Amino acid sequence: MEPSSTCKADRVKSVLSSPVLLVNESLAGIVTALALIPEVISFSVISGVDPKVSLIASVVICFTLSLIGGRPAMVSAAAGSVALVIGPMVAAQGVNYILPTVVLAGGLQILFGVLGLARMMRYIPQAVMTGFVNALGILIFLAQMPHILGHGAMVWVFFAITLLIVLGLPRMFTAIPAPLIAIVLLTAISVYGGITLPNVGDEGSMTPGLPGINALQVPLNWHTLNIIWPAAVSVALVGLMESLLTAKLVDELTDSRSNKHRESWGLGIANIFAAFYGGIAGCAMIGQTIVNVELGKARSRVSTIVAAAVLLLLVSVLSQVMAKIPMVVLAAIMVIVALKTLNWHSLHPNTLRRLPVTETLIMAVTVVITIWTSNLALGVVVGTIFATLLFTRRISHLTVAQRVLSTGGERVTYHVTGPLFFASSNDLYEHFDYANDPKEVIIDLSAAQVWDASSVNVLDSIEHRYQRYQCTVTLVGLAGSSEAIHQKVSSHRQ
Repeated sequence: MEPSSTCKADRVKSVLSSPVLLVNESLAGIVTALALIPEVISFSVISGVDPKVSLIASVVICFTLSLIGGRPAMVSAAAGSVALVIGPMVAAQGVNYILPTVVLAGGLQILFGVLGLARMMRYIPQAVMTGFVNALGILIFLAQMPHILGHGAMVWVFFAITLLIVLGLPRMFTAIPAPLIAIVLLTAISVYGGITLPNVGDEGSMTPGLPGINALQVPLNWHTLNIIWPAAVSVALVGLMESLLTAKLVDELTDSRSNKHRESWGLGIANIFAAFYGGIAGCAMIGQTIVNVELGKARSRVSTIVAAAVLLLLVSVLSQVMAKIPMVVLAAIMVIVALKTLNWHSLHPNTLRRLPVTETLIMAVTVVITIWTSNLALGVVVGTIFATLLFTRRISHLTVAQRVLSTGGERVTYHVTGPLFFASSNDLYEHFDYANDPKEVIIDLSAAQVWDASSVNVLDSIEHRYQRYQCTVTLVGLAGSSEAIHQKVSSHRQ
């Protein structure tokens, strides 16, 4: 069951009526906004758009989904997975094709939400989900290394101080989130102490003001559609998959349920709005969501509304202040997020020894593909396909046919047990002793389940092969869905 809108309204109302909860949610939103800055700027470089535009698009996406999204406290913005998909098209065709591509992708996401595509999430195995989380933690960690390595000893000093504050301060003081204290304190030390460090301003233009609404610069014709549709479909699927996986993770972290249908079409609407600011499409940002939910302890939409408002304030009015934040401080916070994201229990030797080898292989394949391609959605798809193949192989060997010869030897009965589908039914064909069986053959399927047309075809092939030896084959025990599939396929063949 999905959470009702009344429950969600009650949660927001309780936050607004409690000064303590309101302050906690607001502080979590401030930290989240600051944590968004380095990644959004980095992803704008990948996609080929101006960093300022991507930041504004992130404000639009975050604020829109705060109002209409299906997962409270989940942070969405211009994302790296989407940038990787849309970047090659922008490089080949130019930035003018971003607007129609993102609008089409948003429309597809709305359609997927209406059609209930979110239900497909139930088919992602737990091993793939664990691999997704572990790969994400590794990717977040690796993304911070350029801001830490090769910048001199002072960067390492600030890195160490940030870790001490974020990890140590909550043991003594929790009124203000430790990451926020670290950002404010170390930025002040850097500025007033005359310490030169790579900062946010070095990553892109931070001039005050807001960009205008983006106008369509390409004709709406079949040529444009042929250019944009492959990227639009990829953006829609990648963004939707990452958002739904993140929503599922937050559900587990907060012991609550999200409305994934609403998140699907809400993401589409948010991306369409963002497109008119020239920004690339976005989706859930799992690293920043962990900052909000785990470090900030946020649980309501108030935190993400505050995050969008603070990010807008930083971009439009306080851009010069934001530009002075040392990148190493934000990177150190994200390193902690990466370490918290990793599922350490799944990597413990005792856990690995207890789990079936296939589960570990599925997790490893998901991690390797994700890190190799830097594409979370592709890693999940490949991991799920690999898990499906292993599952199919495992259950295909569960089907057996036990041969029982009657006392007089005039009749033989084969008791078939297990699921019959395209993989197992092919093996079933080899269980029968066609040349040596008596003239009367009974195939008892009362302990078997017929799942597809391939199984019916194999049963017919077994009967036809017995006919070469003038044997009579009788099928018994078919019932329910197995009988319905057999009758439907057989009648269609006739």
